[in-house]
Amino acid sequence: MDGPDADDERPPHVDPVARLAAGRADTEARIAGLTRQVAALADEQALTTHDDEHDPEGVTIGFERAQLQGLLAGALRDLEAVERAERRLADGTYGRCARCGGPIPPERLDALPAAETCVACASARRRR
Repeated sequence: MDGPDADDERPPHVDPVARLAAGRADTEARIAGLTRQVAALADEQALTTHDDEHDPEGVTIGFERAQLQGLLAGALRDLEAVERAERRLADGTYGRCARCGGPIPPERLDALPAAETCVACASARRRR
């Protein structure tokens, strides 16, 4: 639709403070859950033999531990990204691409509140 009402069809943009707070809460909850799972797996492993190579459950526990540790590392990186976004919000650079300095579209920030780059720079980085 063209004309003055064309902008009314765009989705409303969410307050970045609220989005980042929600992202932080979700990520912290994910970290807490994964940390509990890692601890429970360590407790379970302590009850079994320490010879993973000859224990039929050993490979499964080792794989599960590596998978959980990878997920936990990813969640910690996500929390760091939220913290960087909160600092950018505080210093007035939120919504500016960290690579080219151009604006990050509001739709991208709605989808990825901690986004540090515009779509073009993110695409260029993925192609490398």
